[in-house]
Amino acid sequence: MTTNPRNPRTTEQLIRALESTSPSQRLQVAMAAGADPRPGDVPVLIGRAGVDPDFFVRDMLVWALLSHPADVTVPALIAELGSANPEARAQALHALSKVGDPRGWPAVTDEFIASEDVEIARAAWRAAVALVPDGGQEALARRLATQLGRGDRGMRLSLGMALLGLGEASRPVLDEVAAEGGRRARVHARAVLTMLDDPDTAFDDAVEEAKRVYALGE
Repeated sequence: MTTNPRNPRTTEQLIRALESTSPSQRLQVAMAAGADPRPGDVPVLIGRAGVDPDFFVRDMLVWALLSHPADVTVPALIAELGSANPEARAQALHALSKVGDPRGWPAVTDEFIASEDVEIARAAWRAAVALVPDGGQEALARRLATQLGRGDRGMRLSLGMALLGLGEASRPVLDEVAAEGGRRARVHARAVLTMLDDPDTAFDDAVEEAKRVYALGE
């Protein structure tokens, strides 16, 4: 694929280049597309980000999208949230968080935040924290708190980091869940509170401390 302005690449050339069987070649193509954005690239980049099997290529495709105006990328990403492909929906949420345009905020619905698909849910949590408007942090914390105690360590860590990203706005909600939630949710909430008080505390240490507190009835 050429980027020579005397011989401009076409959309079809970009599509074919991104279908290479070589991940390193696809990575280079995505990088070149970001360095030299062209009209018509956005749907190609979004479409490929939803299906490429390589994490680094997908990440570079999202980076390439950032070279385009939000007026173009945001509506296209919101439309992609209706895709039948779960990976495409997760990647669209991830890209919306990176674009950071407030017009993406209404699209991060509770359907995504509570999705049974782990990657969609995690991407939605990150996107919600990135896009929440000023003054909406505590309300978002309440929405995220419905997921406390869910999943494995990685998922619980992801949600904890999202709640920490909301800062003190999450404290009242975490206090409520730590006092009144189910056992897994209480432990999770107290662990996040510990990290909120002391950001140097490791997540696993915070969880063990929370378990100890509840075991002792403190």
